[in-house]
Amino acid sequence: MVGGQQSPQPAADERAWCHDAVQDVSRTFALTIDALEEPMATRICVGYLLCRVADTVEDATSIPPAEQAELLRTYDSVLDPADETGVAAFREDVEPHLPAELDADWTVVAEAPRVLRAFESLDADAQAAIRPTVREMTTGMASFVERYADDGGLRIQSVEELEEYCWYVAGTVGELVTELLAADAAREDAATMREHARSFALLLQLVNVAKDVRPDYHEENNVYLPASWLDEAGVEPEAVADPSNAAGVGNVVERVVDRARGYADGAQRWLEAMPTTSGNTLAAWTVPYLLAVGTMRELRDRPGDVVEDGDVKVSRAEVHAVLARVTGDFDRAALDRLRERIATQSLA
Repeated sequence: MVGGQQSPQPAADERAWCHDAVQDVSRTFALTIDALEEPMATRICVGYLLCRVADTVEDATSIPPAEQAELLRTYDSVLDPADETGVAAFREDVEPHLPAELDADWTVVAEAPRVLRAFESLDADAQAAIRPTVREMTTGMASFVERYADDGGLRIQSVEELEEYCWYVAGTVGELVTELLAADAAREDAATMREHARSFALLLQLVNVAKDVRPDYHEENNVYLPASWLDEAGVEPEAVADPSNAAGVGNVVERVVDRARGYADGAQRWLEAMPTTSGNTLAAWTVPYLLAVGTMRELRDRPGDVVEDGDVKVSRAEVHAVLARVTGDFDRAALDRLRERIATQSLA
């Protein structure tokens, strides 16, 4: 039980609500969950939504930094089995900050009690795998909010700090998934997964940082491109979304993509070691991996478009082509060839 909350509704209702909610908050992650089977689909879905509550609070420019950090720390207390703080306390504290019209992300925050009840309904081993990583994410986010409280938004200074941030927002999710899957893996494979979980997560998150420069600045007032690299390119962090700086920002984007590319081999090792049991499937994790590889191709070919167009990603047709290729009886041995092709040309 979390925070002393007892589910007043059947667990099946709460789980079904979570599956519906994830379709609206993340199209990419919804593809992953749709490719899973039970019980892993629900475990991953609920774990992801627990993370999404913290992520939405951390991204909210409407909440003063001190209050953001306090909300995140309250949420961490809710998840601490040794703490008596109930989810009702978090819900009460976040109420004044809820938008008048709730979008998908804020609906998940407002319905945090439902997500927590769904979490309570999972088996003990799943809860034990999920809880520590969500708490590490939450406290890590709080520390970054406090670090840049006087700046009005995050202003990452170095590539090392960027990867520290990426660990808290994505590496922890990779660790969560790894711990859920590793229970069914052979000892050597479990060790391989734990060794390379960081690579899988950082690959995906660094690609997101590279492609989302403009919305990250305009919608969240965050600049994740390292200030040291922007300085070398002659770009001020506050001008990162200015179209006149497309060439300079593009140079920094290429450096971030190069950094991401360095994690691709480790990410593939993670994929090759994971078991396909308890409802896990190869397709669920191969799809985001290959889409990240395809997005790196697009960013390599048109890095300045992250500022000029703000929409650098693979086509919807390629997404469907990847899905069609890796579902069913996809052979892991074909992963190398498929990755090599997508790295140079669209699969569509």
